[in-house]
Amino acid sequence: MTTANRTASPGQVLRRTVGAAIALLGLAVLGWQLWVRMATDPVVLEALIGGMMAAGATALGAVPVLFSQRLSDRVQDSLFGFGAGVMLAASAFSLVVPGIEAARLQGAGPWGAGLLMGAAILLGAALLLAMERYLPHEHFIKGVEGKHSPLAVRRTWMFVFAIALHNLPEGLAIGVAFAGTDPLRASALTTGISIQDVPEGLVVAVALLGIGYSKGFSFVLGALTGLVEPIAAVIGASVISYSAMLLPWGLGFAAGAMLFVISHEIIPESHRKGHEVYATCGLMVGFVIMMLLDTALG
Repeated sequence: MTTANRTASPGQVLRRTVGAAIALLGLAVLGWQLWVRMATDPVVLEALIGGMMAAGATALGAVPVLFSQRLSDRVQDSLFGFGAGVMLAASAFSLVVPGIEAARLQGAGPWGAGLLMGAAILLGAALLLAMERYLPHEHFIKGVEGKHSPLAVRRTWMFVFAIALHNLPEGLAIGVAFAGTDPLRASALTTGISIQDVPEGLVVAVALLGIGYSKGFSFVLGALTGLVEPIAAVIGASVISYSAMLLPWGLGFAAGAMLFVISHEIIPESHRKGHEVYATCGLMVGFVIMMLLDTALG
């Protein structure tokens, strides 16, 4: 390739600069609007705190990677299963059931409430499927997925995108729960997600270490992946706060997104190395713990 081909033309530089400026302006406007919402709506602030709690749990889970270099496949699969169980119970008890109740309170009959929630669940799963298909990302076990960009994407960012797909539904669920359910139920959901974020942060950091990154970098990147959750939590709470009619749709949407991640990503990854029994036991324990948290606190 010649130097002329490698060098962007002035027109290309201008277009890229304008595009970047528009994107940054849009992000600034969105950030300002979210800041105003947090300042005027305590529910959005509570959602942010809940999301930060989950992000902190992810960072806490990544700490041991600074002192240890290995986590056995059996333990990793058990932790994957545990996280799947927590998310499964959270989807059912903290999102789907309250969503049906909210639809009923808005005047829907038994079939209408069920169909509304079903449509919302499928919509949430469809969005995650579209993101999974078109956002280039790489899983630690399954490898590269998604539509490849003509521009090279660094492998590190491929992993970051994959982890973001996992954490986005959790943050949305926290935000929607604080905006649309009672504080105890929202707190139970946040507690459950935070509990499963601890081993998730550890697994992510250990996996990064295993593919050649340093301890420090693996810890920092593993910790930073949790920041998707407070951002998604604020967005979820802000949207639901605008209209109570969106509540059942928001709860179902978050549940569908979480169910997609459980079935499409977490369970398959926990079963790929021959430790299905340990992964399943982890799932059962996680499900029971989240169920108890929801029924006791909610």
